[in-house]
Amino acid sequence: MQPARHVLITGANGFIGKNLVVRLGELPAYSVLTFVRGDDEARLPALVAQADAVIHLAGENRPSDEGAFERVNAGLTQALCHAITRHIQAGGRQVPLLLASSSQAERDNPYGRSKLAAEQAVQHLADTTGNPCVVYRLPGVFGKWCRPDYNSVVATFCHNIARGLPVQINDPAASVRLVYVDDVISTMLAALDAPASGLVLGSVQPEYRITVGELAEQIRRFGDCRATLLSERVGTDLTRALYATYVSYLPHEGFAYEVPQYADARGVFVEMLKTPDCGQFSYFTAHPGVTRGGHYHHTKTEKFLVIKGKALFRFRHLLTEELIELETSGDKPVVVDTIPGWAHDITNVGTDEMVVMLWANENFDRQRPDTIASKV
Repeated sequence: MQPARHVLITGANGFIGKNLVVRLGELPAYSVLTFVRGDDEARLPALVAQADAVIHLAGENRPSDEGAFERVNAGLTQALCHAITRHIQAGGRQVPLLLASSSQAERDNPYGRSKLAAEQAVQHLADTTGNPCVVYRLPGVFGKWCRPDYNSVVATFCHNIARGLPVQINDPAASVRLVYVDDVISTMLAALDAPASGLVLGSVQPEYRITVGELAEQIRRFGDCRATLLSERVGTDLTRALYATYVSYLPHEGFAYEVPQYADARGVFVEMLKTPDCGQFSYFTAHPGVTRGGHYHHTKTEKFLVIKGKALFRFRHLLTEELIELETSGDKPVVVDTIPGWAHDITNVGTDEMVVMLWANENFDRQRPDTIASKV
């Protein structure tokens, strides 16, 4: 087994740094060295000598003193590059360097100029030593553990909306470029596995574009899901990443929420989740001897899974009067489909309460329920 590769992370206590440290901690092939705010630059040569690679995340975004842009963003990067250069000149191996720069490096402002100076220091390191270097001009990065009211509109919106607080929008039509922190980390880890000599301008994909107004509205809809039970399409792309981020900002008291429960003499019926176009999920209970159902559908289909108790499913064909019976129980997971054109019911034939999970391929529409009473 090969020894772990030591990765020095500057800014390890920052937003991206925290995510990176956790990800590297999951990989036995890596061991993490850290350099954080308040550490002495004099430590850098010793850390570089131990490191197999460096991911330079440390930087100033909103200092009280604009001079900190130059001291940290430019100065610290220059000190780090100098330490790597001296290490190589002393006969040490090359130390691949990944720099988290900013799209602001294209702008003529104190922050942008300091990030450009950092890039130039890395360029000089690559040109003079051939050391593998990658520069990422990152747009807005979002994800869990980002500080709200700092430099991420996503973090601020998620934090405020999750707490019922207002958000300030000066120009709803303003467009923002975003990348998700997990994609940033995955891109950097891939670069560590395949370093190339000299300077490479890296990019993180996918990159998303959205207006500030659309961003706020999407996050508000996440909050509304708990009342409507109607989920957003959170399985792919930007919506998936935004939803994961929004949920990470929920206050502790918001980790759980109640859903409506409908009870009668037969048992209870609880709707858990509705989707825009893939139906809804529910569960129901039935006391021993109780029969539920007794209807048919023209188009609607359902899937039943008994997770506790013993059930008898009965089906009757509307035209031929053919009868079908099936027994299932919570002891063995078996999904039973309801078939259009067949009346069906389910009876608890056990001695304990029966609990059944239910998926329907469409959300219940009281105006057009497609549920017609018919005894089996």
